[in-house]
Amino acid sequence: MNFRVLAMALLGAVAAGASPVGAAPASPAAAGAGPTSASVAIEIYRIAPGQQEAFLKFIALCDQVNIAAGVAPRQLYVHQDGASWDFLLIQPEDYTDAQDAALRAAGQKLGLPTGANFFFEIRKYIAEHTDTAALGPTTAAAYLARTGH
Repeated sequence: MNFRVLAMALLGAVAAGASPVGAAPASPAAAGAGPTSASVAIEIYRIAPGQQEAFLKFIALCDQVNIAAGVAPRQLYVHQDGASWDFLLIQPEDYTDAQDAALRAAGQKLGLPTGANFFFEIRKYIAEHTDTAALGPTTAAAYLARTGH
């Protein structure tokens, strides 16, 4: 299964109300609430050999920054079977100016690298990755209604 097919399958799960392990499932009302303008970033990672724990610790630091800034942590999916990926992350694609400022302040306080240093650090752990953006979660009927079909 290639990364795009995997991303689409997981997006379907998210749109259907699937929740991260340990989280409460989405309510039936929320699943049928219709389209949202929220765009999410979907990141799929194959980790360099032996770097899985270090990658997760780095992502845990990123999540601590989010929480300190009042932003939800990323949704993490861990590979179980099939294609050759290790971790999939889903998070908002965009933040408000206030959220950006809070994230920068929390990152500085917690020692998260910024700018090019962030990318140098995270790439220590990655063998391969891909990312994309998607709109949702929604339902097929709600999306068709939004488009006038």
